[in-house]
Amino acid sequence: MSRLQFDFGCRGLKLAGSLDTAPGVTGLLIVNGGNEIRSGAFSGQSQLAASIAKKGFPVLRFDRRGTGDSEGENRGFRKSAGDIEAALEALRAMAPQVERVFAFGNCDAASALMLMEGRGFEGLILSNPWTIDEPAEKSAEPQHSRDAIRSRYASKLRDPREIARLLKGGVNLRRLAQGVVASMRTSPPPGGLAQDMRAGLEAFGGSAHILLAGADRTAQMFESVWDKGDARIKRCAGAGHAYVEPEHREWLEKQVLTALRS
Repeated sequence: MSRLQFDFGCRGLKLAGSLDTAPGVTGLLIVNGGNEIRSGAFSGQSQLAASIAKKGFPVLRFDRRGTGDSEGENRGFRKSAGDIEAALEALRAMAPQVERVFAFGNCDAASALMLMEGRGFEGLILSNPWTIDEPAEKSAEPQHSRDAIRSRYASKLRDPREIARLLKGGVNLRRLAQGVVASMRTSPPPGGLAQDMRAGLEAFGGSAHILLAGADRTAQMFESVWDKGDARIKRCAGAGHAYVEPEHREWLEKQVLTALRS
């Protein structure tokens, strides 16, 4: 196995890619979200690619336009279908033995794959899809759903350290009261983005796997507007948005391998 660095074309511009080689006939394309470069948060995507390739699956990562080592302007996830399609073409050219390709995306990369109806892919692995009607990188303080707020305060009340803080006066009671009131409000109806994502996924003819990190507010927002009985959903209790902890990285890799072997 080896890692190759290369450039490929996308509408007259050069995009930077990395391919972890492997002999398998099923490949994985990792799509990054926001302004994230192809190595991923804390090199998470790079590590995931190396580990998946060791199991026999070639993996391509890339910087979409305007990020990392790629040329052009970052126009956001809603306009990244061309980047994804160019990367898919590059993967098939660099690993001609590949017969099936799955795509993995976290946050708005998952949303982008849903919006483009998974064109060209046999399977989608969708992690913590972004459902808020503004760019992920611009929404530092999203309006969280009732379910997300409830989940946050429920986890605090199960934590002995938080109970001790409350008893010692270390908790802002005004803010706590505001949170309780917010948790009682009716959740707003799904926005246009969530509806478009649902329609896109319904139009996709391949397999879909939805992965949700239990401690991630983006995942909680997704659950608040999605069918909770969706059998495609798998949850990783306690995991954060980027699956940083070793046990959460292990869980993520297991889910990706399960999808690729399906």
